[in-house]
Amino acid sequence: MKKILLLLVFIPIFSISQEDKQNNSIKNQNSDFSNLSDGPYVFVEKNNLIEKRIINGEISSKVLGKNTYDTIYYPEKSTFKKINTIAALSDIHGQYDLVIELLINNEIIDKNLNWIFGEGHLVIAGDVFDRGDKVNEVLWLIYNLEIQAKNSGGHVHFLLGNHEYMVLQKDLRYISDKYKLTSKLLKLDYDELYSKKTIIGRWLRSKSTIIKINSNVFTHGGVSEEFISNNGSNFKRLNNKMRKYIDLPKNEIINDDIYNLYYGDKSLIWYRDYFQKYGDDLTDSDVSKILRLVNSQHIVVGHCSQDHIVQLYNNKIFGIDSSIKNGKYGEILIIRDKQFFRATLNGNKTQF
Repeated sequence: MKKILLLLVFIPIFSISQEDKQNNSIKNQNSDFSNLSDGPYVFVEKNNLIEKRIINGEISSKVLGKNTYDTIYYPEKSTFKKINTIAALSDIHGQYDLVIELLINNEIIDKNLNWIFGEGHLVIAGDVFDRGDKVNEVLWLIYNLEIQAKNSGGHVHFLLGNHEYMVLQKDLRYISDKYKLTSKLLKLDYDELYSKKTIIGRWLRSKSTIIKINSNVFTHGGVSEEFISNNGSNFKRLNNKMRKYIDLPKNEIINDDIYNLYYGDKSLIWYRDYFQKYGDDLTDSDVSKILRLVNSQHIVVGHCSQDHIVQLYNNKIFGIDSSIKNGKYGEILIIRDKQFFRATLNGNKTQF
């Protein structure tokens, strides 16, 4: 009888303890959501545009006018000539505030985030996605600057890097905790926020992976001799090929030759061999051969993090991943009248 009484005493205590744990879990989850603000995400649903935002953990939806955004985005050219001024940076990884500071101090945009670079061309050489928690803000910034630049006779080129392809191909290992919460609250996988059913998703699928401006090639990882030998140097064809496979999940193509050609370590988005600490010890003649294959004088790449913008192989290669992803410092490459300048966060410029 004593044993039964003891059990009756302890059972409610145990039940209350479990209930408290569940309540605490719900409270913690709601607390996480209450601090969450994100968006906009604009979805294309039949003939409507639906904008969704998260404001302090609450989802806000509204129907936009049909002409608020374009819904069809055509691939742009892959080659541009007679451009007097070019600015290039890469690997922003969601560091919105830092990149705003960098662009303002180097007179690409003003304090109201308006384009003031005139007829100049701005190149973002991949990797806006992953790691940081303001990826969506950066994407909308680039989207809006692209429109403003065209209206001024300039141009914004957003090239796709390995992290863009990773997200669009459902490899979500590097998204920040914020976007895990956003996905949970909106009940969508993160890649679905940038699917073909969204404005930014459609816009992204029109982007190039490699372009040539004057005598300068821009891509995220780099151009390897192996890649050009196997795929040729027709940039338009290469970009169309990359777009063709953008929506195939990694697990569907990883054992295919296509994966090795376009997403392997010699591909445009993963190549690292220009940088000795990452890859092979290329010689100056090796790099000169690659430049001949693409009929260019310089190749500008991101992907390999440095403390600042660097030149390699007697100014043949420029590495523009200046570790913006760390959120502390960043630089931008300026090319003006065939002269190359390293532009710092505060706007100072040093010629290479």
